[in-house]
Amino acid sequence: MFFDELALSDEVLDALWDMHFDECTPVQEKTIPVILEGRDVISCAQTGTGKTAAYILPLLTNLAFDDHDPDKLNAIIMAPTRELAQQIDQQMEGFGYYVPFSSVAIYGGKDNGAWGTQVTGLQKGADIVIATPGRLLSQMNIYDVDFSGVKYFILDEADRMLDMGFYDDIMTIVRKLPKERQTIMFSATMPDNIRRMAKAIMTDPVEVQIAVSRPPESIKQMHAFVDEGEKPAKVLELLEGRDLKKVILFAGKKQKVKDLARTLRSLKIDARAMHSDLEQSERDQVMLDFKNGKVAVLVATDVVSRGIDVTDVPLVINYDVPHAPEDYVHRIGRTARAENSGEAMTLVSPDDVRYWKRIERFLDPSKASESSTRSGKGYSGGSRHSSRNRGGHPHKSRGRGQGAHRSGSKPRSANN
Repeated sequence: MFFDELALSDEVLDALWDMHFDECTPVQEKTIPVILEGRDVISCAQTGTGKTAAYILPLLTNLAFDDHDPDKLNAIIMAPTRELAQQIDQQMEGFGYYVPFSSVAIYGGKDNGAWGTQVTGLQKGADIVIATPGRLLSQMNIYDVDFSGVKYFILDEADRMLDMGFYDDIMTIVRKLPKERQTIMFSATMPDNIRRMAKAIMTDPVEVQIAVSRPPESIKQMHAFVDEGEKPAKVLELLEGRDLKKVILFAGKKQKVKDLARTLRSLKIDARAMHSDLEQSERDQVMLDFKNGKVAVLVATDVVSRGIDVTDVPLVINYDVPHAPEDYVHRIGRTARAENSGEAMTLVSPDDVRYWKRIERFLDPSKASESSTRSGKGYSGGSRHSSRNRGGHPHKSRGRGQGAHRSGSKPRSANN
């Protein structure tokens, strides 16, 4: 489906035209029409499927057509991390270029100027607020924020927010919102706690399930069966002889991340820890140093498995096996970006075998029954996905020429 086949506003289609976005991704095709109808939606879709555009485009269209108070907050978009909030804010600027709506991003940090901008946006009634739960709650505890005009409430990466302990913060914010509103939730996984929250805050939601993509073939996937106590030696074996630069080592617990980083530094390996206990300014500095090649090994929890785009990561190591295939895809997807190749090694202890079997079945159902050896010899999994190219599609003419491809251009989808 193409964007000009949807009931989006001309201003939104103008922006899509300028950005050379023509073709919907599956999550956009299935979700946008339902959001435009005003229904509550819970969508299971991973990062990279175009989910950001799937809610921003209909939100901007609905705001253009509905009867809302321009002097009050009209929409709230919640995100688990500062990094994702920034990315959503950037996409809002692009998709909303021609619409007369204001937005403000509310997230942590020690920039006093940013705090002042956030306060002004909340007090003067920005149309759209993009916020992390903790920071918005901090503003609410200090200032009297008027939520009476909120008609749209969107939760992005809801499962990650619950994993980070934001359930109580979210529910505190929900209790301040009008009961008559549209609630939209996007989540990469659909565990029981997500379904319970959906039941508590949504009304008869439409559920949209988008299959999780397999990892691209450009990632060489490997695994090794090792005892838990053998994992540190295996990590050193993997790192030995490499040009140590931009390796990510994922572990399941914050304390394990701290211990591993400390151990690697004691062995003269330049390693830094990344986890949710760090102050935002510390996290920003660690990521900046990692992107600039000043950190050899980034030891991290899943706080960096989504939404962080570092194009030249050659190796990802799963020290612990993630419990869900979706998390596995997100983790190893930090390598082989921007048409590069990469490697991913997963260390499987006896306690991890059941989770690894689940991942194997997801990667290739035909291999689920095959026995694996302790040699650690890996296999390539997944398939390369590409969007359709329908340059000859007879687009409708609307607005300032939306839909008719510019000379020499190809249809593009908004994978944001």
